[in-house]
Amino acid sequence: MDIALLSDIHGNARALKAVLNELKNTSIDQIYILGDLCYRGPEPKNALETVRSTPAKVLKGNADEWVVRGIKQGEVPDSALALMNQEQEWTVERLSTDDIHYLEQLPASFLDTFEESVTMHAIHATPESLFEVVSSDATEEELQQKLGIEKTADIVVYGHIHTPYIKSAGGKTFINTGSVGLPFDGDPRPSYVLLHIENGAFHAGIHRVDYDLDRVMDQYDANDYPNSQQMKQVIKTGKKP
Repeated sequence: MDIALLSDIHGNARALKAVLNELKNTSIDQIYILGDLCYRGPEPKNALETVRSTPAKVLKGNADEWVVRGIKQGEVPDSALALMNQEQEWTVERLSTDDIHYLEQLPASFLDTFEESVTMHAIHATPESLFEVVSSDATEEELQQKLGIEKTADIVVYGHIHTPYIKSAGGKTFINTGSVGLPFDGDPRPSYVLLHIENGAFHAGIHRVDYDLDRVMDQYDANDYPNSQQMKQVIKTGKKP
């Protein structure tokens, strides 16, 4: 069985379509999208429509929650709050009432068993929060305490930090998919993970996809995005703002 794990599209429809086009050439049995679908990208509607047209299991991320209800004080640095809410308003203006309802109703997690032997716990950030950060350099103890709460899970997969990795700790495999739309690990190419399960065993690998970064940067300006300069820099460099 082959499973594609994606997360953190952030309104970058061009990056998402590049990943999905690559997956068309791969024998995939199931796709998971682990949240953050629309916010902070130049094409929120296009990205969301693409997600909704894909036969994927989709989770809610913190950015999806922000689209639904705005960003609250304390969730981001005070210096960024006004601008990020301006970005949120820009995004909401381009979505329908049905789109907002779709985001609001997304589940927070999946716990699925494959081939009756391998169980995967899929979340956006942690099992208890859409916002908490577990970094790629977290200790084995931190991974187990913050992510490994579901005792039956062999695999824990999450997004949120935009930095892909695969680690083993405490008898579990911890996977971060990285980001499709806004990578933060210094490689601006979209990342995703392929998980292969067979005869009770599994292995996972991180994959990157080339796409037209310049076209996406142009879209921020063409669409009058409120924070275009900062977001274009992230797209160009693959580094956190």
